[in-house]
Amino acid sequence: MAQSKAEIKLKEGVSRPFLSSYFMLMRPRQWTKNLLVFAALIFSIRDADLSMLGQAVIGFILFCLVSSCVYVLNDYVDREKDRMHPEKRNRPLASGALHPQTALGFSFVLLAVCLLLAFRFQLVFGFVLLFYFCLNVAYSFRLKHVVIIDLLIIAAGFVLRAVGGGLVIGVPLTPWFIICTLLLALFLAIGKRRHELYLLQGDKGAHRKVLEFYSMDLLNQMTAIVTTATIMSYALFTFNSGHTIHLMWTLIFVLYGIFRYLYLVHMEGKGGRPEKLLLEDKHILMTVVLYGFSVAVILLYFDK
Repeated sequence: MAQSKAEIKLKEGVSRPFLSSYFMLMRPRQWTKNLLVFAALIFSIRDADLSMLGQAVIGFILFCLVSSCVYVLNDYVDREKDRMHPEKRNRPLASGALHPQTALGFSFVLLAVCLLLAFRFQLVFGFVLLFYFCLNVAYSFRLKHVVIIDLLIIAAGFVLRAVGGGLVIGVPLTPWFIICTLLLALFLAIGKRRHELYLLQGDKGAHRKVLEFYSMDLLNQMTAIVTTATIMSYALFTFNSGHTIHLMWTLIFVLYGIFRYLYLVHMEGKGGRPEKLLLEDKHILMTVVLYGFSVAVILLYFDK
């Protein structure tokens, strides 16, 4: 009797190398989101030293590993629905490459080790990391099904990364920086939802229940509002950050990066995986590199 496509897919997944499957389970490509931990270090570059760099690297690694625990939990909860998704069905749990309970046990051990190290490293940072994980657990089991709240939870995760990065090096973040981070994260989250809605179309509720409460018109309006607010907030941040006003020149990179992302979302149907666009789209990657370089140069040589 002929095998179904799902059965063939599962058998293909099981044939993957064991360690490779665990590495894929941790979603290393999404670790680029945690580069936000270094934001506080970049904006404090004049006072930075090797010790602060080392602390930021430790914070980055811990956020990467804890975020991987969240991804494992998400994959465990959504493994049945992911099998109906054209891209997510290739994930280790959805494809059958790894046993669900074994993968879940692995994530709990990894989480316990990371939280123990985080609390020993810095108490407040440990609480931020714990809150980040708990928030994402609530998202995985309930909040991802609540319209609009699901977007705010995703954005809050980015804000916690930025706050954590400031805590590990002992640098307070300005309210404007936090607002910019929140709005930019919302911008990416809305783009992700729009891509899912576009990709799944008539079968949207089968994969992600909350998509039933969104429409293209609503998401397009939300994108327009958040895009405007993000650009204006960053412009105000450059004048109220406590640094030189020459930071305003970096606004050109922010404008181009946002417009390029909108082009990819609306004209090429991309945006479902922002971390993938960062690595694969040369325009966005170069814009991020030039932005970071220009901020560093301006703060090193033109700041008071």
